[in-house]
Amino acid sequence: MSKAFTKETDAEIEEVEDDTPSPQPTGTKNYITPRGFRALQDELRQLRRVERPKVVETVAWAAGNGDRSENGDYIYGKKRLREIDKRIRFLLKRLEIAEVVEPSQQKNRSQVFFGATVTYADEDDIERTVRIVGIDEADTARGEVSWISPVARALLKAREGDVVELRTPAGPQSIEVVAIDYEDG
Repeated sequence: MSKAFTKETDAEIEEVEDDTPSPQPTGTKNYITPRGFRALQDELRQLRRVERPKVVETVAWAAGNGDRSENGDYIYGKKRLREIDKRIRFLLKRLEIAEVVEPSQQKNRSQVFFGATVTYADEDDIERTVRIVGIDEADTARGEVSWISPVARALLKAREGDVVELRTPAGPQSIEVVAIDYEDG
């Protein structure tokens, strides 16, 4: 039987929604920088005010064309609408539990804390720079790592000149903190 003719129960819908793993360890706070918080708000606003209304308009138009079972615009539109609604729910939950931390307000700038930009050298004297940010804003391509990542956990609370142990799949590796910076404003 076609899925179009079956009715999903609330339990099946709940099961699908709860199937998505949370990127955050249980019992931890959702720390985020002000820039990351604004980015999530902007994405939510874009989905609610621009994307969702366009898809709803397309689905309404497609539904008016008659036979929905073979109507690609209708089928794809409904699927896209579910994806958008799921992302909106996710963003609302993440924003609700977010704890905004302003890195420029850090008093102890000689130690690595959330929001710090850290330059470190590995055992081969190769220097890398990372910025420790929230789970929802980590982007390794831009040198931003989540505060729960192995490298961030190794660096947290270290000072310039400290040698800390980074646990990698290949085994432990020593890294030395070269510089710590907190961006202003």
